[in-house]
Amino acid sequence: MELKTDFPLKAFNTFHVEAAAECYVRFDAENEIAEFLSRNPFGEQRHLVLGGGSNLLFVNDIAGIVLHPLLKGIRVAEADRRHIWIRAMAGENWDDLVAFAVASRCGGIENLSLIPGSVGASAVQNIGAYGVEVKDVIDSVEAISMESREKVIFSPLDCGFGYRSSHFKGLWANRFIITAVVFRLSRQPEFVLDYPGVKAAVEALGAIGLETIRQAIISIRQNKLPDPARVGNAGSFFKNPVIDGNTLNSLRRRFPDLPYFPQGEDQFKLPAGWLIERGGWKGKRAGRAAVHDRQALVLVNLGGATGREILELSEQVKGDVYDRFGIELEREVLVVPQPGCASCRREKYEHACQPSGMGGRVDGPLA
Repeated sequence: MELKTDFPLKAFNTFHVEAAAECYVRFDAENEIAEFLSRNPFGEQRHLVLGGGSNLLFVNDIAGIVLHPLLKGIRVAEADRRHIWIRAMAGENWDDLVAFAVASRCGGIENLSLIPGSVGASAVQNIGAYGVEVKDVIDSVEAISMESREKVIFSPLDCGFGYRSSHFKGLWANRFIITAVVFRLSRQPEFVLDYPGVKAAVEALGAIGLETIRQAIISIRQNKLPDPARVGNAGSFFKNPVIDGNTLNSLRRRFPDLPYFPQGEDQFKLPAGWLIERGGWKGKRAGRAAVHDRQALVLVNLGGATGREILELSEQVKGDVYDRFGIELEREVLVVPQPGCASCRREKYEHACQPSGMGGRVDGPLA
């Protein structure tokens, strides 16, 4: 365990914006978490649980404690003729887990290759990409209760998974620290290749299989999305909006080329990137922040941008999409300003302030 004050967080967020934590605590083992909590009952004290830093935007320093579980380890926990159960600690890099699964010849998460972030955050965010969501392969989520300091194991049904969401982001925010996730993967997977462009990319590499799917997804993402190690970004900044049939019909009368994807009875998902690009935002700069020139759903730090600059650009994009289409975009990225709810409400910024503190784990990988 490591405890530091006035700790810089630039290296711990994929936007690479400057921010500092009043107090930072790193955990390297599960028992350290319970021990620390037993000595430091939080009550009303503000705190933030940090994962891989790939789904949040700091707009100011963090007044309070940042808790950073960096628990490591990936192993096969169980296996039978049809499935393999892999237990991965929360601090493991997500793509390292995907590589482990593919090397173990078990499928279910190969379409989620190269998504940045940590294993623990994958369950918080219910990450998804190219027709696959992680909720469909999660067997259980292990966590420590901030209140009781006891270990709790949740089933997928318990977790309230939804589109890029879970109870860990909403109902349970600020209540649990995820320590490990168990995934049930298949020895005989049914490959998901119906997302546009995926099947052709896989077939170009040879026979369809776990490795060729992983290679194809990596290639697609590298060609389409900026590498957060080189260009500060958090992947998809906005969620794809879901609308009803009447709204879709009204929009298609004005925009006949509007793409959409059925999501069930009278529900249709629209690509937020298309809406943003249609407004002319693709590649547009605003000082040191910009909309990415190859994927309009991604906002980037061109170098030295502050979190507030990136946030202000996102507000301009949101406003234009609403004016043009009547659709309110919702951010996937969680904005974390300095606590002060009155200020946050005045500025109309999303934040993690809650009656019991700053919020729970706030980051996670994105498609």
